[in-house]
Amino acid sequence: MHDKHTLDDWLNWQESLMEETIVLGLDRVQVVYDRLFPKGVPYKVITVAGTNGKGSTVSFIDSIYRQSKYKIGRSTSPHLLKYNERYAIDGEEVSDETIIKAFELIETKRQEVTLTYFEFSTLAALIIFAEAKIDLAILEVGLGGRLDSVNVVDNDVSVITNIAIDHTDYLGDTREAIGREKAGIMRTSRPCICGDQDPPQSLLSYAKEIGAPITFVSEGYQDEIGLEGAHQRINASVAIKAVKKMMDCFEVTDQMITEGVKNATIKARFEKKYVGDKTFILDVAHNPAAVKTLVDTLEESPMSTVAIFSALIDKDIIDMVNLASKSIQHWYLVPLSSERAIESNDLKSKFSDPSSTTICEDMNSAIQKSLALENIQRVVIFGSFYTIADATLIVDNL
Repeated sequence: MHDKHTLDDWLNWQESLMEETIVLGLDRVQVVYDRLFPKGVPYKVITVAGTNGKGSTVSFIDSIYRQSKYKIGRSTSPHLLKYNERYAIDGEEVSDETIIKAFELIETKRQEVTLTYFEFSTLAALIIFAEAKIDLAILEVGLGGRLDSVNVVDNDVSVITNIAIDHTDYLGDTREAIGREKAGIMRTSRPCICGDQDPPQSLLSYAKEIGAPITFVSEGYQDEIGLEGAHQRINASVAIKAVKKMMDCFEVTDQMITEGVKNATIKARFEKKYVGDKTFILDVAHNPAAVKTLVDTLEESPMSTVAIFSALIDKDIIDMVNLASKSIQHWYLVPLSSERAIESNDLKSKFSDPSSTTICEDMNSAIQKSLALENIQRVVIFGSFYTIADATLIVDNL
């Protein structure tokens, strides 16, 4: 047992435990879960999977229940600036001490079992929520569904926001293959809400095979909404359907739903910040489907726009760039603080018109360059959670 005094000590140690950061499969984590919760977790659960829109949908569900008297736990990933963002109870992030206490309990129970960073994170959420005696947990799946550690928990309602191509190394490179992975969070006789507008056959077949009643959402929410973009109206409708499926246990009024949807906020999903005469848009879009959605939202209010962009090397960067290029007058390319980051010259080579790009030494210089442009009204920063984390720290201090 290493000396672990601070949350950072714990996280650094967890990262060193396994060579692979992502190891899919429930065998190990199931053993520890069963030791921690032999009867299952002592609260109701809504599990949210999907390629894009998971975080937003979780935040709509959470915001609706926050209007009520129920005690709600929310678990999301990854975090932007600090690890504590992963766990909130009634909208409040939990303390370092609370997280460390959960890690210590996992340590005593895991014995011979090796866990990944993400498995620690999932189990910690479940422990933190049990200790807080919440009524309902909203759990966001990290990657895929079927083999993601969140799937050790039997949910009461499952939500699949949509299915697009991302994480192909782990999930397959077709929507059919990915659909089957997401479908793995469904449970027999428990409702599933799906917001995908063209659901793959694999999803439908699996629902039928295990007897999970599935509801498809195709109509966007029409009233006042806290998040921008047409896709958020679908996410809000999906969230409302999930809440309505839980009505037997947790009654909410129409007014709570209206207020909840109106008050929902989430960092870095078309998040606007104003600096001088410019609007900065921060968005974690990091696959082609998310970039297309970002561009559609930008085009709802056309104006002269530059981008600050970077991405991880395993992403479909050429498609992302091509989708956004018609809306972007110039691109500032920045390095990322991740070992999976793409090198700036390689990134530049992905552009069909490299003269539309400028390589910057860091995020700060990219932001300063864009602020100095006189005829540009909007700066959109996107491409990765890492890109947004770097940018948020700087933009918030301008």
